Amino acid sequence: MSVLSGSPAPRESVPPGGPRPAGGFLSTTAGILTAAVLANLLWGSAPAFIKLGYEAFGIAAEDVMSKILFAGLRFTLAGFLALLSGSLLHRRALLPKRGSGGMILVLALLQTAFQYFFYYIGLSHTAGYKAALISPTSTFFALLFAALVFRQEKLTPQKVLGCLIGFAGVVLVSLSGQSGGGVRLDGEGFILLSSVCGGCGSVLMNRYSAREDPIVLCGWGFVTGGALMIAVGLAGGGRLAAASASAWPIMIYLGFLSAVAYSLWSMLLQRHPVSRVVVFSFLNPVFGVVLSAVLLDEFSTLNVPRCLLAMALVFLGVRIVNCPERHRKAHAA
Repeated sequence: MSVLSGSPAPRESVPPGGPRPAGGFLSTTAGILTAAVLANLLWGSAPAFIKLGYEAFGIAAEDVMSKILFAGLRFTLAGFLALLSGSLLHRRALLPKRGSGGMILVLALLQTAFQYFFYYIGLSHTAGYKAALISPTSTFFALLFAALVFRQEKLTPQKVLGCLIGFAGVVLVSLSGQSGGGVRLDGEGFILLSSVCGGCGSVLMNRYSAREDPIVLCGWGFVTGGALMIAVGLAGGGRLAAASASAWPIMIYLGFLSAVAYSLWSMLLQRHPVSRVVVFSFLNPVFGVVLSAVLLDEFSTLNVPRCLLAMALVFLGVRIVNCPERHRKAHAA
């Protein structure tokens, strides 16, 4: 994201493993805006459909292992869908290159198994609005990992300001729900650990996609991580049985949205610096609140003026992070 850094071109210089792909719609400003908004719109619909899925499969609130099994099936399906669509587009089977197994395993553990193990258990012990507030901290963790651990880009005041403004929008929209409750390690603490895994996974995807097709990394990572979650869920006594006709259509939709959203996200991370992409994550909880109100009939918890202001803050934060600083320096000169 050197467009965000203060210098003209240090955008990770040459990324590990080779140059980034040049050209194409996803490499343009319109491309990143379209793909990032669509990905977060799909992700924003997930919480509502997960709750609908729990009801359709008859999963009790405290049945953690059945939820892990549910998540494992979702991501395994998402992986196969991503690989199938990618194979059709490339007109060949998308198989990992020799030496890519380690990268796929790391992403499978971080972005699928660990991230959603912590998320699904944490969500069982905290309010939904709190999870919506904590989850976008993955943006901060991604920027910190990229700047301080992997030294891929600079953490400039402009990036920090944009993230703080975007996070203010997240806090505002999260306050639309009812407050209450304390803080639990296996609740809010696990949601935070999920965000750490997601942030680190985004940075690693940015690095790994210089050496391997991002759809391969995403698809096989989902299949591997999902299979691990299925094994854990079954070993822990988890069971799934459709309690209504909508159960499997919901599961298919959840797999579809994960395949499309993560594939788009992975391709954006392949083409752009981390900070320019992950700041769009602040749109996720905004879409989540609105779509949950519509799909779950939660209009009584929706404060429309507050949501509109929150969305304005989110878009302002995205704009600040994506505005090249060199333009402002040239203007000042």
